[in-house]
Order: sequence, then C-alpha cells, then structure tokens
Amino acid sequence: MPVDVVFETHALTEDNERGIATGWLPGRLSAQGRANAAAMGRRRRPDGLAAVFTSDLHRSAETTRIAFGDTDVPILYDWRLRECDFGSRNGTAAADVKADRLSFCDRPYPGGESHTQAITRVLGCLGDLPTRWSGRRVMLIGHLATYRALVHASTGRPVRDIVADDFEWQPAGWSFVLNG
Repeated sequence: MPVDVVFETHALTEDNERGIATGWLPGRLSAQGRANAAAMGRRRRPDGLAAVFTSDLHRSAETTRIAFGDTDVPILYDWRLRECDFGSRNGTAAADVKADRLSFCDRPYPGGESHTQAITRVLGCLGDLPTRWSGRRVMLIGHLATYRALVHASTGRPVRDIVADDFEWQPAGWSFVLNG
C-alpha cells in the first residue's frame, strides 16, 4: 500500500531573511518563523498523521518541536532528510548558490556533496517509509533537498530537471503518494 506524505519546509529562518544558504549549518528560526511553525501545527494537527519525520538540522527540529512537540504524534529525527551539504559554501549568499546549482548537480560542492548525492540520501529515508507506514499518512519537515527527492520519487523526473526548476514555497505545503 502507498504512503501518503505531507511535506513542508522548515519555517522561516534568520538566514532566509538575510539571503543566506544555510546548507548543513544549524540555522535558527526567526520570530516570524516561530509564528509560522505554530501555525503549521494548528493547520496539520487534524490531518490524521501517524508520525512526523524531520531533518535533524536545528531549524527543522525547532520547527517540528514548535508545531508538534506537545502532541502525541511521534516525532522521528532523520539526518538523511538534511539539506544539500554545500561544503565550503554553507553560509554563503543564497543567490550565488542558486545561480550555479546545475554546476553541482553531479559534481560535489568543495567539501560537500552534489545535489544528486543529497537526493539519493533522502531517497534512502523515503524508501524506508513503507516498511512501517504503508497505508498511513506521515509528515516530513525538511529542506529543498527533501522536496526534490519527493518530486523525483513520486514522478520519476530526472534529478537535473528538478534541480533546474525554480522552487516556489507553498504556505500549505505539498502532498505526495509514495508507492514503496
């Protein structure tokens, strides 16, 4: 049976507001981000979630704690849901990382990983979901790499095409069906 996946990115961070590509750095939610995380919890609590999976990076974990920390929904932290590791470019201008992202689709960032490696890492987590959560609805809270892996897993689109797409944040998140 398929797994019904609701995905949302972590809430707004101080780095987002400053135009910084945080990558594998922890990041912190801004005041607006903390309000967004609380709103996410109010919006998603009635969704019948069997579990919430989150990246272990601080900004995602903080989003998850604010949204679901006082509920009975199990929260599972998984490092495989992390953002792409931009290596020496973690913490640099987001516009620069976005501008040449296709140069690092298959070639790792210096001291980091490629977008293909990041998506493959997230796919490992997605591939494990049906073993316990088949026929159920789960939520993932993560990053752009998480979103790209979900698009790839659910549509089969080539990684390069997905990385080339301009990402548009959706305040209500996305829904995916994974067929194990």
